[in-house]
Amino acid sequence: MYESRNDPLLPTAHFRRRLAWHAGYALLLVAATLCIGVFGHRFLGGHDWHDALMNAAFIIGGIGTYAMPESSGGKIFSAVYGFFVGLVVMATLGVVLAPIAHRIMHKFHLDEADD
Repeated sequence: MYESRNDPLLPTAHFRRRLAWHAGYALLLVAATLCIGVFGHRFLGGHDWHDALMNAAFIIGGIGTYAMPESSGGKIFSAVYGFFVGLVVMATLGVVLAPIAHRIMHKFHLDEADD
C-alpha cells in the first residue's frame, strides 16, 4: 500500500488522495461507533432516539453521558461503550496520522540515501 524505502517520494496529488482515503476510513469508523452507541443506548438504556444519539455523540466527544441509563444493562453498556470509544479514538488517530508519519520517515530515508 505504501511505497518502500527505495521508491521515490509520492507526488503531492497522490499523497493528498491517500490522506483523503484515510480520512474517509476514519469517518466510517467514527460513524460505525456512533451507530453502535445509538442502538445500544436506545435498546439497552431505554432512551428515545434523540437522547440515544445525544448520549453516543457526547461520549465520543469526551463530554460524558447526557442522560444516565435507568436499567442495569444500559449502565453496563454505557461503561463498556466508554472504554470502546477510547480505543476507537486512538485507532482513528492512528489511521489519520499514518500517511503523514510514513511520508516524514520516507523523506528522512531519502535524505540519508543522498548523503
